[in-house]
Amino acid sequence: MNTPVSRTARTGARKPMNQRVLQEVALRYFMEVVRAGSVTEAATRLDVAPSAVSRQIGRLERELDTLLFERKARGMTPNAAGELLAAHARRAWLDAERVSEEILGLRGLRTGEVRIAATEGFAHEFLPSIVVQFQKQWPGIHFAIDMYVQADVARSVRDGEADIGVTVSLSSERGLNVEHRHPSPIMAVMAPDHPLATRRMVSLAQVTAYPLALPAKASTLRQLLDISCSRQGLQCDAVITSNHLYPLINYVSESQAITFCGEATLRKRLADGRITAVPLRDREMNERHFEVQTLAGRHLPEAVRTFVNFLREQIMEEERLAHPAPPAR
Repeated sequence: MNTPVSRTARTGARKPMNQRVLQEVALRYFMEVVRAGSVTEAATRLDVAPSAVSRQIGRLERELDTLLFERKARGMTPNAAGELLAAHARRAWLDAERVSEEILGLRGLRTGEVRIAATEGFAHEFLPSIVVQFQKQWPGIHFAIDMYVQADVARSVRDGEADIGVTVSLSSERGLNVEHRHPSPIMAVMAPDHPLATRRMVSLAQVTAYPLALPAKASTLRQLLDISCSRQGLQCDAVITSNHLYPLINYVSESQAITFCGEATLRKRLADGRITAVPLRDREMNERHFEVQTLAGRHLPEAVRTFVNFLREQIMEEERLAHPAPPAR
């Protein structure tokens, strides 16, 4: 395959770049192509002709003296130069939002918006409860909580769609700053009268002897369970599956089936006594971590930074209450 040769390499001369091109409509069209993956889809979203988008992309590539996309039969993906430009654009727009909010908030933290991307377990009960507590102190701060599958939480933060990601992770994500991290082992969740409910700890070998209520195969939790069961030669067959957590929780609360989840997403339901959660001793089930993520290198708006600090403090306090230190001897 031939590598594209820039105008600089061909002629040895470098034309001064028009810096304004990085602040104009061309950049907006470029970012829409990055998000959409094609000129046609980007044009539809922008309500313009595809030729207009193509012209703007061509203009950017001429001014920057490099190709920005890999053109494929089924669309376009940014190359290394395109990724750099997309990162610049996201940070520039996020910084503009931050400055605007800070100007409005010069007389104190009175206004602002915090956008959170979270997986279902955290978006459903955990985060709304913390937001209520936060708004008692700062009622002028508005929130948007959007629910994503685990793989898309990090992407939404990197793309600037969310200020904060709240999720579980098996490994570090590129381009993200981890504001808070602590272990989030997977628990076996069952009804209080289940035969295993009084055990201090159980194994997957014990659990798979009972009916299982499992997340959909596309979920990272299901994949982790399948891998662990496969390594141990265990059958991991479901009597019911769902791509949402709470139908599974409700199902096991009224049956002898078992499902799986992290403790932090269950605390309110554990407190009301409808279910119980027992730790799993299997190594793979203890390698997940809860994370609060933000975009690396971004100077967070005051409202976002204040909420991140508040969220961290609330999580640490809940951890202390859930797992008190043993009394000194």
